[in-house]
Amino acid sequence: MKTIKLRTLAALITAVGLIGSTHAEMASPISSQQPMSSQQIVDLLSQLKVNFSVIDNQAGSHGTDCAMLGADSAVCNRVNIILRNGDQAINTSDWALYFHSIRQILKLDNDQYKITPITGDLHKLEPTQKFTGIKANEKVILPIIGEYWQIFSTDFMPRWYATSGNAKPKVLANTNTENISEFLSDLKGEQWKRTTTDNNLLMTAENRFAKNQQVATISEDKLRGQIIPTPKALAIHSQDVDLSRGVKLELGGLSSESINVIRERFQARDIKLTDQGYHIATQINANQFTGPWRVKGAYLLEITTKGTKIVGFDQSGVFYGLQSLFSLLPANGIPNITTLTAKDAPRFEYRGVFLDVGRNFHSKAAVLRLLDQMSHYKLNKFHFHLSDDEGWRLEIPGLPELTEIGSQRCHDLSETQCLLPQLGSGPDNHNMGSGYFSRQDYIDILNYAKARQIDVIPEIDLPAHARAAVVSMEARYKKLMAQGKEQEANEYRLLDPADTSNTTSVQFYDRHSYLNPCLNSSKRFIDKVISEIVTMHKEAGLPLNTWHFGGDEAKNIRLGAGYQDKDGPIVPGKGIINQKIEDKPWAKSQACQKLVAQGVVKDVDELASYFAIEVSKIVNAHGISTMQAWQDGLKHAKSAKEFATKQVAVNFWDTLYWGGTDSVNDWANKGYRVVISSPDYVYLDMPYEVHPQERGYYWATRFNDEAKIFSFAPNNLPQNAETSVDRDGNHFNSHSNKRWPGAYGLSGQSWSETVRTDEQMEYMIYPRLLPLAERAWHQAEWEQNYQQGREYKGGITHYVDTVLLQQDWERFANLMGQRELAKLDKAKIAYRLPVPGGKIVAGTLEANIALPGVVIQYSLDKGKTWQNYNDRQRPHVSGNVKIRSVSTDGKRFSRIDEVKF
Repeated sequence: MKTIKLRTLAALITAVGLIGSTHAEMASPISSQQPMSSQQIVDLLSQLKVNFSVIDNQAGSHGTDCAMLGADSAVCNRVNIILRNGDQAINTSDWALYFHSIRQILKLDNDQYKITPITGDLHKLEPTQKFTGIKANEKVILPIIGEYWQIFSTDFMPRWYATSGNAKPKVLANTNTENISEFLSDLKGEQWKRTTTDNNLLMTAENRFAKNQQVATISEDKLRGQIIPTPKALAIHSQDVDLSRGVKLELGGLSSESINVIRERFQARDIKLTDQGYHIATQINANQFTGPWRVKGAYLLEITTKGTKIVGFDQSGVFYGLQSLFSLLPANGIPNITTLTAKDAPRFEYRGVFLDVGRNFHSKAAVLRLLDQMSHYKLNKFHFHLSDDEGWRLEIPGLPELTEIGSQRCHDLSETQCLLPQLGSGPDNHNMGSGYFSRQDYIDILNYAKARQIDVIPEIDLPAHARAAVVSMEARYKKLMAQGKEQEANEYRLLDPADTSNTTSVQFYDRHSYLNPCLNSSKRFIDKVISEIVTMHKEAGLPLNTWHFGGDEAKNIRLGAGYQDKDGPIVPGKGIINQKIEDKPWAKSQACQKLVAQGVVKDVDELASYFAIEVSKIVNAHGISTMQAWQDGLKHAKSAKEFATKQVAVNFWDTLYWGGTDSVNDWANKGYRVVISSPDYVYLDMPYEVHPQERGYYWATRFNDEAKIFSFAPNNLPQNAETSVDRDGNHFNSHSNKRWPGAYGLSGQSWSETVRTDEQMEYMIYPRLLPLAERAWHQAEWEQNYQQGREYKGGITHYVDTVLLQQDWERFANLMGQRELAKLDKAKIAYRLPVPGGKIVAGTLEANIALPGVVIQYSLDKGKTWQNYNDRQRPHVSGNVKIRSVSTDGKRFSRIDEVKF
């Protein structure tokens, strides 16, 4: 899945091991003093300072028996957790610290403490009977062994919190921050490497400088008339048109809502609307489009000195033609546009952006800003991930518990008031982990999308990743049962009470992570949810055309390939656990075993796909023509014909270097509409570059930067072997002997496990959204058509014209750096500024940037003062130099790096 596909749960082993050296001298038991209240204990604990220090990310190669500890694929890491006390001793054991760890902790080498997994990434640290107190100003070292690696700072989550008795939990002060460096020591040496044979290149200032040298600055006159995304046919003329005197709009073929959007966009550029202004006229005339041009969104654009005429195949075509005109306008200065003629049509019908608000919530304002930018770049499908294990985010009339409980996070171990904290959210519900969209919020979002020619695809993830819903409906069940309303209590219950299956989800949740697909109440639940959302769409006048089922990762990760049973034949490279106590999801559900006995399914493995087919019947009954899912949720269905809806689409998210270039064909050949969603290219939650201080998960790739996304060939996946590397920085080979009918679309995914704030969300999405839009709309000359059986060998074959690719990227990078980022600044988008590259040669600083046009700054006094870098007047330096880039409005800066003297 979208979090960590390879990451799987190992058995927790709380060990009696080495005592930290700081405790070795503490032989006396806890002294008796004036007892403190629970709140005083919590207040005292909240002043503990936490620090993580990575010791070894290849512990298995350095003497640790990761297999015996039960680590998936026998891979583990060593980290020291260091607690520094203040000037008051802690002489009570009546307390616990809760913290978040995305890596399961396999062993703790300090017998005065124990760590227990609670649920998901939430862990509890508490004293054992051997605890002898924490002295004033003492440093406590907690050596832990965790599964896998911890090589990016965002592997470490903020907001530890203290509890004692009935006191209100309190966050430890130095972890109450989004600046992870405040409680994480810098990774040193080769700790950034996943394995000893990791061939990725760590991005230092010097390495980045060498990489950036491949992109030269292009003069403004050579960028004249360029449109993003690139039109199919473009003829640029010699004259420009100044719109300073205003424009006269005759907007035929658009709804009143879309007309308002266009008017607002001219006014936002300080271009007045006047009957005496430059004439811009639009209309729909489908008859002007023939052959391959007869597609939704096609348009003709003619800009002359006397006026602009736009003809669209449909309403979206008119809208897109106007966006091309806006693309020509600078963000600031004289509002000139280039005279030109363009004939254009989208490459894919589906050009999508996926946003996860389940793992961490994002505001309505951030969603609206995203929709606005999507429409600027002709992206037309907003895939809205509204539920997951960690949160339910949409008000559903009649089921208030979904938002009263499922959208909130707080420290309630019974989970009858809220869900437990996850992913660094903190212990009270006034945090970024909590929140939901009201019914009216959702209708407002739909209206906003409709005016911008964007279809909204809601996703309610089932049957796995359903914990927020399951827990909410259990709370509803208990409440109604207490009122004596048994029938009503069972109406939407999602658990089989007789199911005692011992199973663990990819995110370390128990059976509450899985809605039971064998219960009629589960079908009633999803029917109720679909019905209410359909009504919201009708009220907004934006029909619900596609329902996203979710469907991914309905499995027990402990039964995966990275584990072996302790009593079976032991082979290297697998974690050793007791697999006899592990169950597949729903294995012990009487309701599900009944379906197996009746022959409805052969095995519980097939239940996710069975449920998808059942839900498709409900979807179809509500008049929705398309059901969509993550492809693995449908893997036991024979073909798209088994489903009740007219079409079935799948988000294809296999990594290419693990066989995705071949398996993608299977889905298309079974009749599914394939939306390419490759995590190793278009997952926007992956880091921008190989550097520990970048944000993101990395199970699929170590980086997805703008150039990599731009270079992605979504309709000929084998080609990508020549232009990219695998997760470990190695070349790979790819081909397929199967027929490829072609992709239905391309989607960029923004998952939110490490993304807690709106600013972080925009940092991860922008400016990567721009090359994503380019590939979704435009097929470049360097993209080859799929040839069945052709093998692409990274570093060996040369079918791709990489010179042409590099020229195309250079053009696009300059357009972003010189023009588009300023537009994002004006729209108040908190995009990621590229970190400059730099080197010092003979005492002279040389610096460059991945997106030419972005201003570079340098500091000679360790960041106290900054100066703009001018490549024509390179500064002479006598020591290390700090460098950064700055936004066009001067308000934001990139991450700082240092150039070594």
